[in-house]
Amino acid sequence: MSPRPVASERPRRSLRRAVAGGVAGVLAVSMLGLTAPTAALAADVPAPTAHYDMSHSGQTLLDVSGNGRNATLTGLTEASFVDLAGDDALRFKADGYAALPKGLVTGTDNDFTVEYTVTTQTGANHFGWVIGDGVGPWNTTQLGNHVFLSPRNAQGGYTNQVLAAIRVKDSGNGESRMPAGGGLNPGFTTLTMVGSGNTLTLYRDGVVISTLTHSKSMASIIPSGSVLGYLGRSLYQGDPLLRADVSDVKFWDVALTGDQVSSSMPTAEQKAASTAELIRLDIEPTVRAANPSLDEVTSTLTLPSSLYGVSLAWESSDPDVVSTDGEVSRAITEDARVTLTATTGLGSTLTFEVTVLAPVVGADLDAIVLKPRTTENLPLVTTGTVNGAEITWTSSDPAVVTATDPGYVAPAAGAADPFRGGGIVTRPGYGEGDREVTLTASAELNGQTQTREFVITVAELGRSAPDAGYAAAYFRSDSDEKIYQAATSGNDFFTFSPVNGGQPTITSTTDTTGLRDPYILRSANGDKYYMIATDLCIGCGTGWGPAQSNGSLKVEVWESEDLVEWTRTNGENTGITINQPAAGMTWAPEAYWDDDLQSYVVFFASRLYSDETKSNSDNLYARMFYVLTRDFTTFTYPPASWQDTGFARIDSTVQKIGDYYYRFTKNEEGGGADGLEAGKDIFLERSTVLTAPTSRSDWNADPATSWQLTDTRMTTLETGQAGEGPQIIKLNEGDPNNTPDDDGYVFLVDNYGAGGYRAFVTTGDEIASSRQSDRLSQRSTWNVRAPGGLPASPRHGSFVSVSQQVLTAMQQWTSVAAAASETALVVDDGVATATVTAADEGQVAGTVTFSGDDWTETVPLVAADQGVASIEVPAGVGSVTASYDGYRDGLVSASTSEAVSLGLDLTLTTATRCVVGKVVQVVSVTNADDVAATVTLSGAYGGKTLTVQPGKTVASSFSTRLVSAPETPVTVTATGADGRTLATTATVAAATCG
Repeated sequence: MSPRPVASERPRRSLRRAVAGGVAGVLAVSMLGLTAPTAALAADVPAPTAHYDMSHSGQTLLDVSGNGRNATLTGLTEASFVDLAGDDALRFKADGYAALPKGLVTGTDNDFTVEYTVTTQTGANHFGWVIGDGVGPWNTTQLGNHVFLSPRNAQGGYTNQVLAAIRVKDSGNGESRMPAGGGLNPGFTTLTMVGSGNTLTLYRDGVVISTLTHSKSMASIIPSGSVLGYLGRSLYQGDPLLRADVSDVKFWDVALTGDQVSSSMPTAEQKAASTAELIRLDIEPTVRAANPSLDEVTSTLTLPSSLYGVSLAWESSDPDVVSTDGEVSRAITEDARVTLTATTGLGSTLTFEVTVLAPVVGADLDAIVLKPRTTENLPLVTTGTVNGAEITWTSSDPAVVTATDPGYVAPAAGAADPFRGGGIVTRPGYGEGDREVTLTASAELNGQTQTREFVITVAELGRSAPDAGYAAAYFRSDSDEKIYQAATSGNDFFTFSPVNGGQPTITSTTDTTGLRDPYILRSANGDKYYMIATDLCIGCGTGWGPAQSNGSLKVEVWESEDLVEWTRTNGENTGITINQPAAGMTWAPEAYWDDDLQSYVVFFASRLYSDETKSNSDNLYARMFYVLTRDFTTFTYPPASWQDTGFARIDSTVQKIGDYYYRFTKNEEGGGADGLEAGKDIFLERSTVLTAPTSRSDWNADPATSWQLTDTRMTTLETGQAGEGPQIIKLNEGDPNNTPDDDGYVFLVDNYGAGGYRAFVTTGDEIASSRQSDRLSQRSTWNVRAPGGLPASPRHGSFVSVSQQVLTAMQQWTSVAAAASETALVVDDGVATATVTAADEGQVAGTVTFSGDDWTETVPLVAADQGVASIEVPAGVGSVTASYDGYRDGLVSASTSEAVSLGLDLTLTTATRCVVGKVVQVVSVTNADDVAATVTLSGAYGGKTLTVQPGKTVASSFSTRLVSAPETPVTVTATGADGRTLATTATVAAATCG
């Protein structure tokens, strides 16, 4: 960080922001709480073996000590360096590191000193610097001996504090850690580690914060190769690369005294000036927030209360236009210029010239995006997303898509409907075809009004069929963060096997590249599935601390009709941001349909910091938030607090039984808390309002306005293991695990330290009746099922019922095949009725073609649930056949009925008798029809024409004049009074007389 004359000649970036005040040395020293001696009292400091003030050339970090011990950069470029008031700083963004050359520390004794000036917002398991080599897994010989410093760590006992340690492999791991002594000072902090004999001493800005007595030898640590160690790289292969700004690093092969430590480090004034410049460089994107620039402000600005640990106090030249909380007025009628001033804790000031654009009502209408074809309720926004205009909607067909309700009143408990009753879709039935509706949005703002029309196609309902099995989605381990799927062999929940040959079905190449906690939800209409997953990759080197403090704000979302082919709901290869910048993570997202809001409620666990700098270390317990969505593409914002009791809660799942929503959640505390008996276990609550807030675990809470606790410590006493990721699924009708009255449920808990999910079989009545005095988990019926029947190594996933078509598609890992069909035909009173049934007992839509003789006609099935089509058969048609033609979705195969004759209803009987020793044949015709028939009989021994009235029988005799007559046929042709005909043949048996 030493000033260099050449630096002052470098061109400065053209910035609208400026530091408006200098930083006085005395002020900076007092503000930073430093106790470094003044120059007059400075001790003599020996020359360092290497000094890296971040001067650089290409891939070389220059040693400015004159000793020529340059370091080699990997993954870092010119863009990684910034100029801070004439000094360079190297910005490590987990994208590179520097390899240190040998000779900085020799190991001939245990004496050495490393001075390291750094600032960082990120607490992580990363190394700021390390002496030693050999990258490998923890607690193995592959991991080399070392001494290291992590400037802001995330491990237990060191959270947001400096962690330093020395390690020489022995019978154990061999690492000895220095006691936690606190975190970084505001802005740039100099951390100096001094090794002297068997003592390590750690200084923070010249003040001792930790000491360690050890028995390690630096001779066992100094590598034999050309690399001494690293800046920004951990030797533990599970750790991420460093995220921090480093301005100055020095090495000595001797132990400095306390006075020398204070004299050597950059002065408080230098660090304060560099910190102020760093804030200047970084703060504008934060202040700008979602606005394209500070010259085009239309939405809330983010005015952080601190950055790099330095406090910021804000003033506005016009608080009515831009408040000191960053709120931007949308009531102005012309553009307004506002000056924002931040006074830093270092005594400097930052100024921002902001232009707030007067709102234009049309901008809110321009921002509305609706899918041209929908299968879900529509997110008809009622408050403009750009300028906050009030928007109302009308519909050309309110029976298909509702308009906003001008009399809408928000409920007393739970979330208000952000769409005020609008956008609720009633889809045409399966087989009825899509419907087109015109929606008109009317926006009003500051006296401006404008309208816009949107033409929407409402899709008919998809085909439904009885559930015939189950599907599952899950990930396997922290080192296998991909989505796997499984399916049952039939309608028995405990017969799961992996699909897709046991290979992952979805992998991520975007965002963190990790997928965990997949949750599958069947759509409210039942003809689509959504899957939502956590964007997190622990196996990529992200520590659990960083995952909770700077984890993804996104969720990964897909949709599918068959659970085989998945597509992103947003049409892009990236997740969707639903969380707020001040949040630390977005974990285990799940969704459930809200009957009152007619929307999906997406809920997840998150930490919440004071602001998006995430610099505070208090109130960082996990809590549950929710957002609403109707299409899994657009989500309400910001997330609403759902469960905030002051104690850590994660992993909620919901099941509605009767009038109540039942919520299973994990107590993430290490032990009992807030009335919950045990940490790392599941508890149960109920409410009639899905989005009702929870502020405490309360056995006596009113379930009409909050969530009532009904059970706790539900699994560990049975499984003997900590549990998370609870899931519950209602069993299908016909499942042998179900109850006779079909009230069966399976509850599952992920024993994450012991192989994954374990199952409990219970009933809806058992769940609904649980109370503090009679808890479900304490009944004799609550027993964990023996392992088996679930997918192998199923970690935190989900389970869902599926039809036979989907089940078969998953088992074969192919597209859905058409279900076989059967067409039955009945003709009654001249009306032909065809009934088409599918082999899977599901719906059938499409057309039936009736044909007979020279006649044919196609008729649509009038009821998809029954698959029936009827038609009156024209006169003269002798027989009819019905053929099911299928439907445009190809989900049911074609089939054809047997032919049905439509002739006269005549019955013939034959007999023989002996007259004077000769055989006489007798043919009788019975007319069971309702019209008279003219009947012609023709046989071997003559012919006759008869008239047979309805309901009558007429017999005719034919003499053979033979003593013995053979079997002979008789041909019958008949014509009815209504023109119908009949042609048939009867047989007269052989006979002998005498």
